[in-house]
Amino acid sequence: MKHFTSIEDVDDPQQLIQQVVDLKQNPTSSSVGRQKTVGLIFFNPSLRTRLSTQKAAQNLGMDVIVLNISKDSWKVEFEDGTVMDGISQEHIKDTVKVISSYCDILAVRSFATLRDREKDYGEQVLNNFIEHSSVPVISMESATLHPLQSLTDMATIADIGIKKPKVVLSWTPHPKPLPQAVANSFLQWLPAIEADITITHPQGYELAESFADGFMQTYDQEEAFKDANVIYAKNWSSYTDYGATPNVNGTWTITPEKMALTNQAEFMHCLPIRRNVVASDEVIDHSIVYQQAKNREYAAQAVLQNLLENL
Repeated sequence: MKHFTSIEDVDDPQQLIQQVVDLKQNPTSSSVGRQKTVGLIFFNPSLRTRLSTQKAAQNLGMDVIVLNISKDSWKVEFEDGTVMDGISQEHIKDTVKVISSYCDILAVRSFATLRDREKDYGEQVLNNFIEHSSVPVISMESATLHPLQSLTDMATIADIGIKKPKVVLSWTPHPKPLPQAVANSFLQWLPAIEADITITHPQGYELAESFADGFMQTYDQEEAFKDANVIYAKNWSSYTDYGATPNVNGTWTITPEKMALTNQAEFMHCLPIRRNVVASDEVIDHSIVYQQAKNREYAAQAVLQNLLENL
């Protein structure tokens, strides 16, 4: 593994998922990160991703540098050939070359603008890091994918111990438009655990065919929930009418009544979660979202360990 930006960077996803599960038993068994430094670069806010990746690095003996681009550094220019006589003081090319010279691994978190689909799905920020970094790059979320979250999710589902579980990815409400990154990435990784997969969402919220094609899809949330073993809740804005939030008929908030339609399903969400909007208090409080969040540490550690062993 040279970088970790999607499942396509992983030679054996099933083995990596199992490594995450195994690390829970002894997370400090390796010191492969001694005298190594990881740089965590954030273009947008983070709680679980920041803390779990930092803790994972410390488990391996690494030093950690954290940089918030929006607050701690100069304003960055991304376009090549730009005459930089405006508000941007530093070009991304120079930024990445300098930061990577101080680190053994870089991890970067960016976010979709939800204004320009071509630019977002072209992964301008992430690809600049890959192009200009002299060290391996980890995506801590990009405009279109969140591989650390999805690796975590697969390990969490594997922990449930059901062979070929029925997993439902359900759209849920949210007061603001959100990217498709978590949903895209979740679908990209699910085949690695041989799950029976259903996607349910209102009309107008279809995901890109490159991620959703081949999976069962329905506009009937309650029908999708029947006999499910795992309910994975996530909001996303429209892909077709990019960034829009079309009006929705009916309620898509996940309630105990809807969970009762399942086969005693576990409820999962990447957090943060809008209580009583995405799901009710009762659903969240009887879920595995905190175990899922804790597994972020072991997912990040498995990725860091693999990259360090290949330096």
